[in-house]
Amino acid sequence: MKFYITLLIVISQLVALPCFSQELSGKPTHLLTKDLKYWDTFLGVPHTSLALKDYPMGDGMNGTPIGLNKDPLHVFSVEMIGGQPVLHISGQMYGGLSTKQEFENYHLKVEFKWGDNKYEPRLKDKRDNGIIYHATGPHAQFWNVWMRGHEFQVQEGDMGDYYSLSGVGMDINTAIKPNPEKKEWIYDPAGPLVQFTSDRTPASTCLHRGNYEKPNGEWNTLELYCYGDKSIHVVNGHVVMALQNSRLSPKEGTETGFSKGKIQIQSEAAEAYYRNITITRLNSLPSL
Repeated sequence: MKFYITLLIVISQLVALPCFSQELSGKPTHLLTKDLKYWDTFLGVPHTSLALKDYPMGDGMNGTPIGLNKDPLHVFSVEMIGGQPVLHISGQMYGGLSTKQEFENYHLKVEFKWGDNKYEPRLKDKRDNGIIYHATGPHAQFWNVWMRGHEFQVQEGDMGDYYSLSGVGMDINTAIKPNPEKKEWIYDPAGPLVQFTSDRTPASTCLHRGNYEKPNGEWNTLELYCYGDKSIHVVNGHVVMALQNSRLSPKEGTETGFSKGKIQIQSEAAEAYYRNITITRLNSLPSL
């Protein structure tokens, strides 16, 4: 009798487990809950300015990461505001909040705004954050904290830029942005197709087309469309980047296509907030 009771309990627990990779539908699935049950945290190397006990200090990048699901400073927390969960990222140190599930062919939509606080080692820099998609492999591949993947940049004045992290690549229609100090590439739908990877030429970064960010303190709507090997970055209703040929691109060897992975939200030394984080299945890439 005890065996059957135990079996029923196990079955009920398995049924209750989230399995978004199979359950995504044409209706939005909410990923943000009060207890962050669909997410894992990973914190990088504490900066010496924190004086955090029980953990070795570093410069924020070089050293020993705090690691998986250890968050002594509560860098990632949820505040209930008006009955709605709001993700608060303190920004005190580099970290990543990553989904436990991998996703493929989806529309991710979030609302984002900046907080007030900034921290070392970016105390004098722009406020910075980001969403890494198709995040794969172990943690701490980039700067001892983030996973390999494509980054939808979330930075003051630069929302929607593309960054290639730790061995991935995309092709983007671009033009060269005039700059007396360095060559910069900017998304231009009428421009030639250029390869962008973290470890191969010509560059790992492509700038967005147009700044549509709202003033600090106001909510922005950020959208990411991924279907097959293509993706689209949208900021407050404006397409700022279209990408194709998503691939793993190691320093040496053959490049291989890939189209799925986890979603990882960064903490990068600036206070930030997210709410209404939803994901919806796509059956095709929409015309935007």
